[in-house]
Amino acid sequence: MALCYQYHQLPVLPLDRPVPKHVLSRRGAISFSSSSSLFGCANPRVLSQRRGAISYESSDQTALYIRMLGDVRVRSRAGFQPERRDSHPYIDFRLLHLPPETGELASARKIRRLRSFQRYFRSAHLFRGISSPNSLCILDDNYSGQAMCMLEKDRSWNFDIFLFDRLTNGNSLVTLTFHLFKYHGLVEHFHLDLVKLRQFLVMVQEDYRSNNPYHNAIHAADVTQAMNCYLKEAKLAEFVSPWDILVGLLAAATHDMDHPGVNQSFLIKTNHYLACLYKNTSVLENHHWKSAVCVLQESKLFSHLSVEESYQLGHQLGSLILATDITRQNEFLSQLRTHLDMSDLCLDNAGQRHFMLQIALKCADISNPCRPWKLSKQWSEKVCQEFFHQGDIERRHKLAISQLCDRRTETVANIQIGFITCVAKPLFVEWSRFCNTTLSRTMLGHLSLNNASWKGLLKEHTRSGDDADSITRK
Repeated sequence: MALCYQYHQLPVLPLDRPVPKHVLSRRGAISFSSSSSLFGCANPRVLSQRRGAISYESSDQTALYIRMLGDVRVRSRAGFQPERRDSHPYIDFRLLHLPPETGELASARKIRRLRSFQRYFRSAHLFRGISSPNSLCILDDNYSGQAMCMLEKDRSWNFDIFLFDRLTNGNSLVTLTFHLFKYHGLVEHFHLDLVKLRQFLVMVQEDYRSNNPYHNAIHAADVTQAMNCYLKEAKLAEFVSPWDILVGLLAAATHDMDHPGVNQSFLIKTNHYLACLYKNTSVLENHHWKSAVCVLQESKLFSHLSVEESYQLGHQLGSLILATDITRQNEFLSQLRTHLDMSDLCLDNAGQRHFMLQIALKCADISNPCRPWKLSKQWSEKVCQEFFHQGDIERRHKLAISQLCDRRTETVANIQIGFITCVAKPLFVEWSRFCNTTLSRTMLGHLSLNNASWKGLLKEHTRSGDDADSITRK
């Protein structure tokens, strides 16, 4: 079988720091010791001649990262199909060469990693028009066509992110954000390497915990799509620069990276190391920000920027992500009301433009109640499922159960009515004052209808509970 890669062009990219443990444990990372003879050679640096190879060595730890499928003989034995030159899935080859493991844990880990590979392998083909030589090609082509049609309507407020995630084999965040970067011309304007961009997005998506019912990569993709809608609103679109769009989309995609599925109060009461690290202040948001910066540095996506530009990017990214802290809601809402009352918003001013990007990301982050009922209801159930799971843990360990987390006293309807009334509606009323567009009015309309729907469900629940009580008394 002929090799499908050229053995020249890309140089070795040396790294001079120890490999972080969280990187080695990432499903998308491929690591080998320097003595590995996987490719038939004792010296791994020979692989630097291969397209996409990245070598790594340090005094205390040695590993090799390879951004490619590897040797054709390995792929042939494993039953993999040859990849095109511009496709770079991330596979853990340790699965193919580690001694057999026993036990449910080992089996579950292997299955999870193989499924991760299958997602990336298929998604790499879906949007390149590559037909697979098996019976699934018609189905894959059909899914690809539907996903591409959805991307053509990336500004639609009815965008079904759940359907899009299924059509992209669980890669909604990578696919959508990659599309938006190209759509807004960010790739050309900032001279971005497409391979590094895709690598960065895959790393971001992998750092979201898929076992979280709500704070996962699908939520990040949903927020990114909402942020795109807001960036195209006339009031903002007239003034935002490519830099503003870049920072806004990056913040939306990374704003909940590595979310543990519990809230700040849980981390504080359990003396979690993150709470200690960030001194009990915006603990989760600080962690999301730092995680995003680490992945940016690791991917070297913006390594060509100047030191000043890199600092500015990290600083503004943090400013946007920290603004999503729900405990600062009243602070931002008060500032926005003051600006609107005084009519002194001047978006020519970079500072005020950045403030409105903060408001836009805050709106995108809590926009679920403003979506059509079919989508809003799914998100509401997922976030409450995560709340109740935290409450179950607190009850099991005899901790004080956090607000909204007790499934025995709270209901989804009650939680959503309270959230809409106290948090979402005040913010979106002010956002509508700022924009005053069809989209802003549509969001307020959905907000009112969804609130009414939850009240109707709450009445039904209360009535059925009363009926059950009366039957019991009889």
